[in-house]
Amino acid sequence: MLDPTGRVVMLSGASRGIGLAIARRLHAQGYSLSLGVRNPEAVAAFAAFDPKRTLVQRFDAERGETAAQWVDATVARFGRIDALINNAGILRPLDLRSGDESVLDEMWAVNVKAPFRLIRLALPHLEKGGHGRIINVASTDGKRYRDTVSVAYAMTKHAVMALTHAAKFAGWEKGVRVTALCPGAVDTDLVASVPGVTPSANRIAPETIAETVAFLLRLPNTASVAELVLNTRLESWI
Repeated sequence: MLDPTGRVVMLSGASRGIGLAIARRLHAQGYSLSLGVRNPEAVAAFAAFDPKRTLVQRFDAERGETAAQWVDATVARFGRIDALINNAGILRPLDLRSGDESVLDEMWAVNVKAPFRLIRLALPHLEKGGHGRIINVASTDGKRYRDTVSVAYAMTKHAVMALTHAAKFAGWEKGVRVTALCPGAVDTDLVASVPGVTPSANRIAPETIAETVAFLLRLPNTASVAELVLNTRLESWI
């Protein structure tokens, strides 16, 4: 298993929900963290983090230039990047019969183009250490389609699955391992706002996702997990 000491992790969407749970777990394990958030000045959640091991940097998934600025700032501060966790994402209702197509554009920008951009920028740095890791937080809605789910959300999460496998092939020979983490309903504000969602008692705790991420980051190159589904419901094929 890989030792977290000295390893640098970039994490998007770090200020709340799944991202904050991941940040807290990885900080406790000794990782150095580069945390991408929309408004670094307004985030008090990281006040207890070791400032020597923590960089809080502006990252707006809809503004491409902030991706390059974040990667550059991470390398300038720590000199390396060992892992990238693409966690930032949004969910908006849209179906084939109603809704504004601009919703799809917004979700595509945040859920697909932003991780694509970050992977492209971070990959050369991830390859240098020989044990780079990328985790894309996808969804069970990227593994199948349910007619109660926003078609735009499902489309973007299916695209993240394709992106994951593309990144796996791109970095494999230089030790980069890539995982699509596909949880069902997680107990966050994002999920709570969705009509007809899984009852809160049956949702996954963000801390469970964080523990899973911590486990994936420590796996050796010889134990690659391309897709990992954490389901909250009984389904026949996922």
